Amino acid sequence: MSSVDAEAATVATGIPVTGRAGESMLTTRLRAMLSWPNMRERAPAPADPVTALIKAHHQVHSGSDVALLRRAYLVAERMHRGQMRKSGDPYITHPLAVAEILAHLGMDGTTLAAALLHDTVEDTSYTLAQLRADFGPDVAHLVDGVTKFDKAHFGARAEAETIRKMIVAAGQDIRVLVIKLADRLHNMQTLDARSAASRARIAGATREVLVPLCDRLGIQALKRELEDKVLLFLDPEEYERIDGMVSNRPDWNDYVQNLVTLGRGALRREKLDGRVKPRPRHYYSIWKDTQQAGSPVPMDLPRIVVILDGDDPDCYAALCAVHQQWKPIPGRFKDFIAAPKNNLYRSLHTTVLGPGDQMVEVLIRTEQMHRAVEYGVVAPFRYPARQSRRSTALSIFNPVRTAPREVVPPPRQHGEHAWLRRALDLEQAAPDAVQFVETLRCDLAEQQIQVFAWGRQLLLPAGASPVDVAYELGTRTGDRCVAATVNGVLTPLNAALTDGDVVDILVSRARNHPGPRREWLEFVKSPNARLRLSRRFTEPEVAAGTVSDRLQLGRAAIGLALRRRDRALADEQRLISLAQALDYPDLDTLLIAVAEHRVSADTIVDQLIASVDNQNEAARTPPVNVVPPRREAADTPPRRSSTSLAR
Repeated sequence: MSSVDAEAATVATGIPVTGRAGESMLTTRLRAMLSWPNMRERAPAPADPVTALIKAHHQVHSGSDVALLRRAYLVAERMHRGQMRKSGDPYITHPLAVAEILAHLGMDGTTLAAALLHDTVEDTSYTLAQLRADFGPDVAHLVDGVTKFDKAHFGARAEAETIRKMIVAAGQDIRVLVIKLADRLHNMQTLDARSAASRARIAGATREVLVPLCDRLGIQALKRELEDKVLLFLDPEEYERIDGMVSNRPDWNDYVQNLVTLGRGALRREKLDGRVKPRPRHYYSIWKDTQQAGSPVPMDLPRIVVILDGDDPDCYAALCAVHQQWKPIPGRFKDFIAAPKNNLYRSLHTTVLGPGDQMVEVLIRTEQMHRAVEYGVVAPFRYPARQSRRSTALSIFNPVRTAPREVVPPPRQHGEHAWLRRALDLEQAAPDAVQFVETLRCDLAEQQIQVFAWGRQLLLPAGASPVDVAYELGTRTGDRCVAATVNGVLTPLNAALTDGDVVDILVSRARNHPGPRREWLEFVKSPNARLRLSRRFTEPEVAAGTVSDRLQLGRAAIGLALRRRDRALADEQRLISLAQALDYPDLDTLLIAVAEHRVSADTIVDQLIASVDNQNEAARTPPVNVVPPRREAADTPPRRSSTSLAR
């Protein structure tokens, strides 16, 4: 065979016809058929998109099962395929980044899977019912909690209804709010791709609602970056000025390191186990202190934190050691161990005169307090309870192969999530979602004071009055409040209280007491007082009732329409499917629409029955689960339990 023919045959078949030097033609042909490209010639394998996520997750939860994460990513990538972000990146990069933020926080696999899927129900054809069938009720609840309401159905109330829905869902599982915060953090990290107006609007909303919310949940690890991003987009000149000051302090690091060395020596002398480390302020904190002091230049003091291995009493022993090392400055000590903040923040704060007569801030806390300060409600997921030594020993001698288990947080401690419980109480009392959100914004006021009344410690917005205190003690106390003393001195009811005040409320016991006054609305600050007074003196244009009332009214209307047709609804799944078929985002939206007479209950029931009785019609939803009501014996009245739509 000529060389040209051999080359043509090689091109046609891909198998060499002539052998290599020193080997037969058969050997060469077998080599071509069985060989693979050299490493240099082989195309690089595509990078696994979830590698970084799994690595971050395993750094905290080394034994967790990653199959759920891979499955969730594949579904999210398929559903978001073709969608792009404002930055031009594929949309899947956003849920993946949100999941990575949560993985670094130490959240469990269920939360990470929900983060990967958190926009699928809202932005794709993937339904909540499909998600629940594929990933279970826990993931579905988390995704549903962060899914926004459609403006086509709620109009201007969509944002308020979405916030209300998120808070209610968080009442069942706090992870809903954690996913929302991580979602907003990544949006803030990529805010450069938006217009100037959008940047200002999103940053403003983040500062008003989500930053205080992050503070209430105690997640400082997220709050610091959120606040810095807010400052960057709302006041870029101040951000650059603070950045320039922080970047040009040549002796600062050496000075702080010297403080750390001296602090460690002070602990050793008192035989206290722990560590001392720098605790630099983030940019927003520097800006806030500068604004409060009215300083023309950024204000920042050196700051260190003492983290002890012992218990609460060791913190006070360390305080003595610090005050022996450096002279304390009077009036600059705060005890947040005896009186924790509203987010359960616990530490000792003191300011001392350090080397060179420089004011130095010192924070003192235990390791457990430090974990709670950094991660707040996330701490139980990041630091789950360790297995006892006895059970560990038994597992060594009696090994049993078990599937990796997800982290189960310990039961809530007394006082945990107190703010969330108060928010849920406000939701129940608010006549509608809009007023609830306005009340929530008031409750999330960043500046707060701590006062004492009737043996109770109360946290109120800055500028609160004795009337606010009265309504915190009880609605009847607020309605019958006639006078107040502050620190033993008779004080007007509209006087602004300060941090640490001791308040005594004087109430009227007269039967003909006229009750609260309308002018109190002009100066009260607390959400509880404003809500109670608003409901008493402000007549709504439309008596809408609370959201819970409207949900019950919608259920009752549908149940009544079913009974008129001698039918009953065995469960809500059929109604959920019908709501999706009618383009409602969820069942609650449909029930509210029925309660507000935007759709007739009879119309809904007729469609339910038609989807069962007319099997030959092209129904858009699965077969209906509508059945005739069950009847008992002839002498027993019919039961009504199956005719209701109670949850």
